[in-house]
Amino acid sequence: MQKIPLLRYLLLAVLLTMITQAHAAIKSINDFTEKMTHFSGYFSFYYDTENGKVYVEVDKLTQPFLLQQSLPYGVGSNDIGLDRGQLGNTHLVQFERFGDKVMLRALNTYYRANTTNVAEQQSIKEAFASSILAGFDVVAQSDSATLIDYTPYLLSDVHGVTRSLAARGQGSFNVDANRSAVYLTRSNAFPENTELEAVLTFQGSNPGKYVRQVSAHPYALTVHMHHSLIKLPDDNYTPRKFHPQAGFWSIEHKDYAAPLDETMYVRYIPRHRLAKKDPSLPVSEPVEPIVYYLDPGVPEPVKTALIDGAKWWNDAFTAAGYKNAFIVKVLPDDADPMDVRYNVIQWVHRATRGWSYGSSVIDPRTGEIIKGHVTLGSLRVRQDILLAEALAAPYLEGNEVATRLHAMALDRIRQLSAHEVGHTLGISHNFAASVGDRASVMDYPHPLLSFNEHGKLDVSRGYASGMGVWDTQVVKYGYSDFSNQDETKQLAAILAENKSKGLEFISDSDARAQGGAHPTGHLWDNGSSPSDELMRVLAVRKQALASFGIHNIKTGTALSQLEEMLVPLYLFHRYQVEAAVKLVAGVNYEYEVRNGSQPKGAQVVAKQTQQLAVNALLETLKADNLVLPESILSLIPPKAYGESKSRESIVGRTGLTLDAMALPEVAATHSLSLLFNSQRVNRLAQQHARSDAFYGLDALIAQTYQQIFEQKMGDGLAGKITQRVQLLTAKQFADLVASDEVDPEVQAQFRYYLAKLAKSYQQESMLGSASVGNSAFKQFLSEQVSQFLDTGKWPDNFKALPMPPGSPI
Repeated sequence: MQKIPLLRYLLLAVLLTMITQAHAAIKSINDFTEKMTHFSGYFSFYYDTENGKVYVEVDKLTQPFLLQQSLPYGVGSNDIGLDRGQLGNTHLVQFERFGDKVMLRALNTYYRANTTNVAEQQSIKEAFASSILAGFDVVAQSDSATLIDYTPYLLSDVHGVTRSLAARGQGSFNVDANRSAVYLTRSNAFPENTELEAVLTFQGSNPGKYVRQVSAHPYALTVHMHHSLIKLPDDNYTPRKFHPQAGFWSIEHKDYAAPLDETMYVRYIPRHRLAKKDPSLPVSEPVEPIVYYLDPGVPEPVKTALIDGAKWWNDAFTAAGYKNAFIVKVLPDDADPMDVRYNVIQWVHRATRGWSYGSSVIDPRTGEIIKGHVTLGSLRVRQDILLAEALAAPYLEGNEVATRLHAMALDRIRQLSAHEVGHTLGISHNFAASVGDRASVMDYPHPLLSFNEHGKLDVSRGYASGMGVWDTQVVKYGYSDFSNQDETKQLAAILAENKSKGLEFISDSDARAQGGAHPTGHLWDNGSSPSDELMRVLAVRKQALASFGIHNIKTGTALSQLEEMLVPLYLFHRYQVEAAVKLVAGVNYEYEVRNGSQPKGAQVVAKQTQQLAVNALLETLKADNLVLPESILSLIPPKAYGESKSRESIVGRTGLTLDAMALPEVAATHSLSLLFNSQRVNRLAQQHARSDAFYGLDALIAQTYQQIFEQKMGDGLAGKITQRVQLLTAKQFADLVASDEVDPEVQAQFRYYLAKLAKSYQQESMLGSASVGNSAFKQFLSEQVSQFLDTGKWPDNFKALPMPPGSPI
């Protein structure tokens, strides 16, 4: 027998002693938590009141679950974007033990191998990085569980508050541990989810203006952060395939095990789990209804309006074969809105008006929606009332109750509630719905207003009521129970029915005005003809401006507040401009897939239709449509003592007084920048080169040049506005010439017209036949253009005023 050297024996003895002591130092969970408060649930946890720590009992190592992070208490600034109730990241995670540590690993769910070959699945795991979100010290253990100190992770900035503040230039902030703690009031454990919350204080330096606007103390921002640890759903949910024409969002992953003759991209629609109790019946109650809970902090009459609007969806589910499948209730007082068990509609306050949105907690494996979470901005209803007051001038005596206008604003709230709930059902925007007589709540609606024969504002059709036909079809596609039928065949039938009904579907990226080309997919518009609707809206705007005055405000209101009311009225046409401009160089198309029939493809909008759009758009650049009535300019004074300008006020160059040129300038800039967008002019040139039957860039520039530069200048304020429009137009042309995003042939066309302008205005300024002011301006503009043509740079002595806030309305 070989003898162990004495030195090695001593070292081995010391090592065994250290291991024994280490094991002895780790107490059992029962001993360690003897004096702590126990919360039993999916992941049981213990709270130590003496040191304010929370310990999580990990009894499910390497077992995936969902981790959802959220922000129960926000910052209250639309500009910063950290709202109350905001959902954060959703991760598929699992706890893993490594020696004396437990790691929380976020699994990479996008890259997969959908196969039974374990080795192939493992190769994908090894090829693409996962993410260790946190490491925890093991503080106690038992035969079947490990206890970890979750406190450091709970008190960390998992929501990215510091990143958000820094990205928006609002200062440098970090969590202050001394002013942060576990928030036990909103921490609990349930059989299928564990909820943990912390109150975090961020200490910072150089706080920005938005932080200063909303905080009690700008150097210390205190918010709450919430962690939901959620058991994965069972395997009884069947994903439904995504189709680009169905109206749903897409949940996507890449399957490396896909056969070589099939796509690797697997796309499902996100949706709640819903099934009939009796699939054989045409109409059946659901196994479990979808229930949404309204924030109890919403005041009346908004509260009732929000409930009414959300309940509209039950009509769509009824059409899909369900009875009472969608239910809306008020959230119980003892319920936590961040608890994953509740679909909620939250009423969120901010310092300024901002977006509402609908988001969801989604199982990334299947697309199943676990929780719907709606955030509705509380100031939206007031913006609608402001716009209605600006148009209606309802206060003849000064103290009337504007019941009709309030009713219209509540109609908008109903529609907004339905819209955002729709997103949490998995449904995307449909910005083509307005051309089909407002066929969907998933469009962005502009109020449909007019004046009657008595000169009174008609708000009766301001906003649509109830589900649109598109919404019903979308719910049929996403939620119909096809248990006893061929699902593929039934889904195809629904899509075919959409076509037979003449329903269009155009979503976000195709609906934006800057460079957008689709002729029917628009935001905040009305009517089947964007050009006709623009002319109609201009007429409504003109009539409202003519009567704008003291009847627009109540008795006791400072006259200076008319300024903020004037802005949305003056720019009442701004979104219809965005709709009409998309006809110019427009292309009509669908989200087509090959299905055996002749494809529609990409059809250029008819020449006459484009010409009518150009005619309407150029109307918005005429001085008669831009000049503010003298009755308004002589009425609105500088800000009253005790009041100050806000982001909703007019930005001008005349100091305290109302700048008569400011709103005309921003409106003209808006139309010009859209009409002469670089992508649009490139398309126009290419379309006309393909066929003389298409509207062309030459026609657009020539018509614009003739109206803007070759018409006789008027006198007075209208003449000054004409000059301003000329300067803005010349500058827009120069920007296109200098842009590397504009085709060189197109640059040449705009340069040609600039050279023509410089020569023409130089000659006219020398004739002396016009007024001194007009001659001086023509000489000035000629010199500006000539300098650009010589140097390639426009003089930097003028910068156009910014457009006042618009969306959301």
